Amino acid sequence: MEELDHENLGHIGLSQLEEFFKELFSSESYEHGYIPKWIYTNPIQRIISHFTIEIQTHWRRAWIILAWLLACASLFAWKFMQYKQSLPFEVMGYCLCTAKGAAETLKLNMALILLPVCRNTITWLRQNRWISSVIPFNDNINFHKLIAGGIVTGVILHGGTHLACDFPRIVGCNHTIFRQTIYENFGHHQPSYVEILATTEVATGICMVAMMVAAFLTATQLPRRNPAALPWPFRRITGFNVFWYSHHLFILVYALLIVHSMLLFFTKDNMEKTTWMYIAIPIIIYVGERIIRINRSNHYDCNVLEAVIYPGKVLSLKLRKPKGFHYRSGMYVFLQCPQISPFEWHPFSLTSAPDDPYLALHIRTLGDWTHQIYSVFQETSKSSTVKYPRLLIDGPYGSASQDHINYDIVLLVGLGIGATPFISVLHHIVHALRRPSPDIIDGGESGSSSHPSKVYFYWVTREQGSFDWFRDIMNEISNTNKKQGQIEMHNYLTSVYEEGDARSALISMVQALHHAKTGIDVVSHTPVRAHFARPNWHRVYCNLAERHAGAKIGVFCCGPQILAKELERLSKKFTNTTSTRFVFHKENY
Repeated sequence: MEELDHENLGHIGLSQLEEFFKELFSSESYEHGYIPKWIYTNPIQRIISHFTIEIQTHWRRAWIILAWLLACASLFAWKFMQYKQSLPFEVMGYCLCTAKGAAETLKLNMALILLPVCRNTITWLRQNRWISSVIPFNDNINFHKLIAGGIVTGVILHGGTHLACDFPRIVGCNHTIFRQTIYENFGHHQPSYVEILATTEVATGICMVAMMVAAFLTATQLPRRNPAALPWPFRRITGFNVFWYSHHLFILVYALLIVHSMLLFFTKDNMEKTTWMYIAIPIIIYVGERIIRINRSNHYDCNVLEAVIYPGKVLSLKLRKPKGFHYRSGMYVFLQCPQISPFEWHPFSLTSAPDDPYLALHIRTLGDWTHQIYSVFQETSKSSTVKYPRLLIDGPYGSASQDHINYDIVLLVGLGIGATPFISVLHHIVHALRRPSPDIIDGGESGSSSHPSKVYFYWVTREQGSFDWFRDIMNEISNTNKKQGQIEMHNYLTSVYEEGDARSALISMVQALHHAKTGIDVVSHTPVRAHFARPNWHRVYCNLAERHAGAKIGVFCCGPQILAKELERLSKKFTNTTSTRFVFHKENY
């Protein structure tokens, strides 16, 4: 209305509305990324454009998965054909070929599954811009899960085919054919089904499968994150702690795998027993990682300087920064409290800036371990003599949000405690604004090689008390950012009806009056004015596409998967329909 009412009449007519639509659909507006491309293109061009965007977005992920699938298929086919030409094939047929082909893929996957969790190696490799431009290190946990799915498939094919097809054929084989083919492989004796199951080869395989099943089931979303939703008999044997300990059964699994691979029925030549060749290097790398982590956690002295309890059961810790501890904004560390458990390590984003003399963490009570550490510090704060428990840290480790330096313009979206990695990023940028260098251009679009020129931060939370978590940092950012305008912050409180709704009219009026008078928002108690309800993400993307036409915007999200899918969908849509390119990143720990 304000843009179209040039004469300040307080209303607009059809002529102004016509002028608006002419401007909206003009070629000039289209060139600036405001008009969707599909208005001007035919269906074939739309499909080509969509396909191009998909390739640009996922090509690194695609070639890794394609290479993995080709490797698995090649190994399966090679071993399948090898056993098709062997004597045991006359007894067991294609069942044996299938089982052995699956076994070869299992060797590869049992080697690969360790690499995505070698966090020190990944953090070191991602510092190389050329390597990180080819390998999607942010998807390491997803790739770990994908390989786990490959292992499950391999186990079903290998173990299931042996138990349901191969062993019954050995037992029921004609005695004459048995003597002519695999008689020597079974000690010159045709075994029964029970005797086959009692062999070391089969027994070790069954034990491995049982431990893998336990580790796989406890790692799924429901038992690990929400055990209360399960029937009552399963609640006490699920949860993060159960997932953590069951996952460490992999030590026994690999020990049994070596034994299993050295005692094969149809392979007597040790040079043909290649399992150790697959897993040797990954195990060495992983063991080296564990040794580094143990030494580093014992070396870092991180005494607790301050502990604050915030609403929403959030614990804020300020730790002494260990000597030689260097990190980048957006990174995270693993935290251990020996008083709770000498084995468990949990990841938390650092909320302090890299040049701060301390390390800051914000921990929300979401599980059994976080509830315990919250209770420990709560009891400590009530006691007359404040003696904080001993904490160990391990890290730092790279995450998706540290890639914000690769973009001139970034959109940071955090839900609740998911704002923590972005608080570190904002804190770091504020420190840089205090000591401007020739590389940092005030209010410009070019920016520097190490800091974005424009940052949009959206923090969405349900409880008003959540704004207390980062109030000091918000005030610091607002006061420092007044001149440069490099950071644009938006706080959203979802427990209040959206602005314009009659049910939130009173609080909206009070909020507007208080902010106009004092410059402080009555809801968040910071200069950042809080909005109500959820953000209209489509409108947010529209505004960014119009404001930064032709630019490349990095979108970083830390929160539930539902929001991540929505933002990723909008990133693809607006990249495909405007001249602005949105590159989506999701935090994964």
